[in-house]
Amino acid sequence: MDFAARLAAAAEATNRVMDQALQPSPAVPDRLLNATRYATLAGGKRFRPFLVIESAALFDVPADAAAAVAAAFECLHSYSLVHDDLPAMDDDDLRRGQPTVHKAYDEATAILVGDGLQALAFELITGDPVPSDVAGPLAHLLARASGNAGMVGGQYRDLNAIGLDAEGIRLMQSMKTGRLIAGACEAGAVLGRADAGARAALVRYGDLLGEAFQLADDLLDVEGTAEETGKRVGKDAGADKATLVGLIGPAAARARLAEIVAAAADTLAPFGDRASVLREASRFVADRRS
Repeated sequence: MDFAARLAAAAEATNRVMDQALQPSPAVPDRLLNATRYATLAGGKRFRPFLVIESAALFDVPADAAAAVAAAFECLHSYSLVHDDLPAMDDDDLRRGQPTVHKAYDEATAILVGDGLQALAFELITGDPVPSDVAGPLAHLLARASGNAGMVGGQYRDLNAIGLDAEGIRLMQSMKTGRLIAGACEAGAVLGRADAGARAALVRYGDLLGEAFQLADDLLDVEGTAEETGKRVGKDAGADKATLVGLIGPAAARARLAEIVAAAADTLAPFGDRASVLREASRFVADRRS
């Protein structure tokens, strides 16, 4: 399969796990369940799950275990989007081409949707069919990638990202976006019980991919449209937030993006042709319009 087909297959596998995990239950209020399904199953490229599945494939990890971990990463990511969109955070009305959860439902429901998705992520990553000997390390990895030293801390820095220099911006973006992307790549290695060298190569690849993803996102905020991206654009400049694109300009940012894509491909050399889809993923990140 080509890259687009592999991305679609990963999304389908992830959605099956999430759909099964979000079935009606007497214990779960209908409105909360419906809002959670709205937040997770209506759109999204499933890029982080794709990275889990493709990284795991390098080590012949069973598909059902990889899909469960992939869904855990997607639940964590979706929770972050629901909370990022809240009025107290980025105050957005549009996500994935539809009204944000707090607009479609209400703020309190959106907060609880995010809380529930965070818990579900750890339920999935520590349950069957994930092997018990790697479940703990995977949960630890996801917690570190998403917590105060990772995504949450990065979001805090982003909310106060005014007047940062280039290094400050890179640190903020590596935490907000990069840690979860690198964690998804590393999760495949943990699932596959990879050796230290292979695991380090995937972490480095993920770090570079995360930098590329955020840089492309910042370029889209400047150059894209709401129709293309499925969310409001121009918000960084409107909020006077510091970004690398704002600091060095779109042309220099494009040049840096090309450098990152090349470096990311180089980190995958130990895996040879088996990593061809992951190499294509870095080009996809640079060229995407949504």
